[in-house]
Amino acid sequence: MRKSVLIIEDEERILQFLRRGLAYEGYEVSTAMHGTEGLEKAKANPPDLVILDWMLPEMEPGLDGLEVCRRLREESDVPILMLTAKDSVADRVQGLDAGADDYLVKPFALNELLARVRALMRRAKVDEPEVLAFMDIRLDTGTHQAFRGERPIDLTAKEYDLLELFLRNPRRVLTRDLIYDRVWGYDFGGESNIIEVYVRYLRQKTEALGEPRLIHTVRGVGYVLREPS
Repeated sequence: MRKSVLIIEDEERILQFLRRGLAYEGYEVSTAMHGTEGLEKAKANPPDLVILDWMLPEMEPGLDGLEVCRRLREESDVPILMLTAKDSVADRVQGLDAGADDYLVKPFALNELLARVRALMRRAKVDEPEVLAFMDIRLDTGTHQAFRGERPIDLTAKEYDLLELFLRNPRRVLTRDLIYDRVWGYDFGGESNIIEVYVRYLRQKTEALGEPRLIHTVRGVGYVLREPS
């Protein structure tokens, strides 16, 4: 059965370029030129992946690409590849926090986009829900709920992905390159401090009531989830 891709993009030239390229690769492609139409199509015929432009025209107030992304994520776990001309780390973080799974800056090569699509399709294979646990931290992969003891922890999409990676690899030192690959799917660049930022977020949330630290820094290498020192 062919995989389906929904493209939500208001630039006709880019829309047709993507439609032809994806169809040639064997994907079933549907398109929308604004957010309202895209959300309607995603609901009526859920795709296997969405390619979404950040700078969509707002057919209704506040419905730009970021808001479309948030609404898609509220309804499903469909992989979302966001396209944008914004290329700062802060912009990437904003897009990922809105629920995007990957981020591609315009202009881009079709081969790179197709590689990102294939990677997201592979990562989207459905796993049986399970409860991951280490010490007093628990993560339910079915409900996406996290707990420290009996205290619920509210996580963003990327915080959840990072905590899941740690919980699937307890006591294993995870390098920065591995974290980039498993959580973001690509490299932000050597100068980026995105991993440090998200580790800090996780520590703040998991240690909010003074609980012992479980995510430790291995200087010059990466991070590890292990018992308190």
